[in-house]
Amino acid sequence: MSAMLDTNAFDAATLRLFDEVARSGSFTAAAELFGYTQSAVSRRVAALERAAGGPLFERLARGVRLTPAGAALHRHAVAVLDRLQRAGEDLAAIHAGRGGVLRVGAFATANVGLVPGTLRRFADRHPGVDLRLTEGLSSRLADGLRAGTLDVAVISDYPSGLPAGVARTVPLLDDRLLVALPGDHRLAAEHDVDLRDLAGESWIEAAPRGQPTLLVTACAAAGFTPRTGLRVAEWSGKFGFVAAGLGVTLVPELAAGGVPRDLVLRPLRGMAPARKVYAALPDPPLPAALELAGMLGEWQMCTTDTPT
Repeated sequence: MSAMLDTNAFDAATLRLFDEVARSGSFTAAAELFGYTQSAVSRRVAALERAAGGPLFERLARGVRLTPAGAALHRHAVAVLDRLQRAGEDLAAIHAGRGGVLRVGAFATANVGLVPGTLRRFADRHPGVDLRLTEGLSSRLADGLRAGTLDVAVISDYPSGLPAGVARTVPLLDDRLLVALPGDHRLAAEHDVDLRDLAGESWIEAAPRGQPTLLVTACAAAGFTPRTGLRVAEWSGKFGFVAAGLGVTLVPELAAGGVPRDLVLRPLRGMAPARKVYAALPDPPLPAALELAGMLGEWQMCTTDTPT
């Protein structure tokens, strides 16, 4: 049968008409439901039978019934109509922000508190949305937005401004730098710290030597070059070295929630180097992406309490 089937004749409207005739066993009932004349229904069924290569209904004294070929085609028609209905429901959910996949990108420190907490609230509100997360540098996340592989991304203007080509941005917060000190440090009891008072300290740094960092930029503004003998790639490793008394480090406020309790975080007196953080979106954005961007903007940053 498949070799004889003219699939061009099987549009959704024709399949719905065919399904109704099969269910009701009547051209008249189908005509009344769809607002056709009985002769119009008869002509459309006849055209469908020609496309199918043979009779689909037995014409009875009162109504019609499916032939074996008609019954086989009806099973497929029902499956197709069901898939179309589910496709329509999925699209409606996506357009309403209640379903589909939402692909989220974020840089590493945003994934300490800002992104996880917001995604938790979003998931509670929209359990039908399938959340996917990608972590990377802001420049790579911007590439993902342009390529259509991300729907929303948390990016920053560090180290050299916002990445080019981002269609839409929503300002979220200024991510200040805090200094992380061991609990027994001479400045640990201070409410805030002048960066110049740490000029002689050993600094734990993350990036390879020669790359611009917030630490180097901040220290240069304070009038000194930091002594960075130990370099550790991951934030958790840096904290371990500070806790061991091997140096101090700067921590973005976004990452404050991940700092161990045996360290002390202090704001910087008289200066607060900061990067600006944004939610970036393609144009046009998905409704779910717009809502998530708004929820990211509502997030309240939490910092470590000052010890007494």
